[in-house]
Amino acid sequence: MDLGEKALLDAVITSFADTPAPRLKAILGTVTRHLHAAVRESRLTNREWEQAIEFLTAVGHKTEDTRQEFVLLSDVLGISMLVETINGGDLGTESTVLGPFHLVDSPVRTLGDSIDLIGNGTPCVITGSVADLDDNPLSEAAIDVWQCDENGFYDVQQPESQPAGNGRGLFHTNENGEFWFRTVVPSHYPIPIDGPVGELLGATGRHPYRPAHVHVIADAAGHEPLTTHLFVADGPYLDSDAVFAVRASLITDFVVVTDPAEAERFGFTAPFRRAQFTIRLRRADT
Repeated sequence: MDLGEKALLDAVITSFADTPAPRLKAILGTVTRHLHAAVRESRLTNREWEQAIEFLTAVGHKTEDTRQEFVLLSDVLGISMLVETINGGDLGTESTVLGPFHLVDSPVRTLGDSIDLIGNGTPCVITGSVADLDDNPLSEAAIDVWQCDENGFYDVQQPESQPAGNGRGLFHTNENGEFWFRTVVPSHYPIPIDGPVGELLGATGRHPYRPAHVHVIADAAGHEPLTTHLFVADGPYLDSDAVFAVRASLITDFVVVTDPAEAERFGFTAPFRRAQFTIRLRRADT
């Protein structure tokens, strides 16, 4: 049976009529309608459709255990941040994107440990606390952190020069909901441009840079897990993040500390940098 443009859409939507999961049925219908509308509006040619398939195939081929090119694509299109915005709500610490370099199994570390396994860069200590929305401290909250080094590379990008686990750590808050660890001040850096997402940025004249930041996932029993960042204040690209993930509330001062006694307390020599960050989690039922 020959189908016109609208009849074809109706036929596809009807094919989902017996989908047993209502939410899946609704999402498939919405996605199908918008995809068909995009193709109709742009009057997509056969060659352009083939190029789109080739591009998505290349994204899949570039994805591996230590790099998620599909997440990167979602990031640069603003989809990752849109999902965070829709689901973040107005309460608690603001969320932001996961990024392509998170590893499921971060090395477990003790409070005060350093996640810098190389010893280069500007030394820094990050101190913080985790509480609920009423400021009650949350003990034993998991704090999963990861960051690039002072040159803008994650450990998985330079396995020949960075030991596995450099810039990563899984900590747990103490009885007062506090956490602290030592590291180096991260650098701004370009997202990977050696794959199809990089080619897309090049074709559209967009820069690939992210402002300097530390990734954090905070999780406590009975509360919603939070994926967020600490952005280093006064650095470049805060107003033009390649993945649209900067939130003003997450921009954090990395203060220069020159007091020798304070440096000794954290196992440094002065000067060093210090950042303070408070995380507030929503209850899982809010």
